[in-house]
Amino acid sequence: MGGLSRIIARLEVDPRLFGMIGALILIWLAFDFASGGLFTTPRNLFNLTLQTSSVAIMAIGMVMVIVTRQIDLSVGSVLGVLGMLMAVTQGRWLPALIGFDNPWIWPATVVFGAICGIVLGAFHGWLIGYLGVPSFVVTLGGLLVWRGAAWYVTEGQTVSPLDLRFELLGGGAYGTLGAQIGGWASWVLGLVGVAALVFMAVRGRRQRTAYGFPVRPVWAESLVVGVQCAVLLGFVAVMQAYEMPSVAAKRLYEARGLPVPEDGVHIAEGIPIPVLIVLGLAAIFTIVLMRSRFGRYVYAIGGNPDAANLAGIDNRKMIFKVFVVMGFLTALSAVVASARLQSADVALGTSDELRVIAAAVIGGTSLMGGIGTISGAILGAVVIQSLQSGMALLGAESYLQNIATGIVLVLAAGLDLLYQKRRRI
Repeated sequence: MGGLSRIIARLEVDPRLFGMIGALILIWLAFDFASGGLFTTPRNLFNLTLQTSSVAIMAIGMVMVIVTRQIDLSVGSVLGVLGMLMAVTQGRWLPALIGFDNPWIWPATVVFGAICGIVLGAFHGWLIGYLGVPSFVVTLGGLLVWRGAAWYVTEGQTVSPLDLRFELLGGGAYGTLGAQIGGWASWVLGLVGVAALVFMAVRGRRQRTAYGFPVRPVWAESLVVGVQCAVLLGFVAVMQAYEMPSVAAKRLYEARGLPVPEDGVHIAEGIPIPVLIVLGLAAIFTIVLMRSRFGRYVYAIGGNPDAANLAGIDNRKMIFKVFVVMGFLTALSAVVASARLQSADVALGTSDELRVIAAAVIGGTSLMGGIGTISGAILGAVVIQSLQSGMALLGAESYLQNIATGIVLVLAAGLDLLYQKRRRI
């Protein structure tokens, strides 16, 4: 164990990350064995990525909320009311103004949803940051208020169908790079990602050397970057292995005026659009947290709010901004969730607050504040959704899925507490 600890130390990787990866591998192997090999099929993993996307988007914002020693229990209800508002916008309001099937319907809907999300987030942030109302109370109230507001928008009616272009943002048969561009697009994006990982590693190493900071051994740097690249290319390969259903592929050919081959149509789905949204947001907010003043202030407030205030940081303003970002990301999550379901109803986003908080905590975000990463939260979202997807595949009832999620959340919080105590020793 001592040798393994030294190797992990040389890699400079959070040891909790190894635990999460190990737990995820065990979960996948267990469900794959129990389902007779169905869990790790390209089709199921493709669907798993779609189901994870909306939770992962909100988990990015939840990391910042929890790092600043706050909590947001309202995200599921906010997602629900925003999803209903956007559904009504594209299904009733905009068609009455500019007509059905107008290409401007989906971007106008997304912008409207984002503005509404920012307004709701700003309202929460104002109450918490400037009025000093505890975030637990504000967002618990929001959980009830916004869920009721979601019902009020349509008096409980389901809004369906949605704009066809808008539905592409939820993935599905046509919402992928393979369907929209071609099978080669996912591989090009994967290779660009590999080049970016190598570039950032080389650049970071040179900067640390130039300023006299210690650097990882070459073998350790190569191993970390190599594993990252292998995971990325492996993900692309799995997405490429899943082919569009033959009926949907035939319709796509006919819609584009292409002759249908006699031996059938074979189109690799590739990376879904919701996953592209998650990856883009993860990259942006990782840079924001690691390289910007905003990010430094977020971690400073979480580490010691009093010291941050004495250092000249406006804690109230920062908390306000964090909840604005949370509202914006919840709006994007509502876009993905409603587009994937191709409808919106009053149950949209129910219990998502549990999954989002669990994803952040399982991903290593400390409930004590000051510690958390975007990549960890996304990995936590994959763990949570893997549990739910695997149990659903085995025919488990929804209440059992909630029990499993709750148990994992408590275990993750307990492990975080033990980790914090060991760091202080």
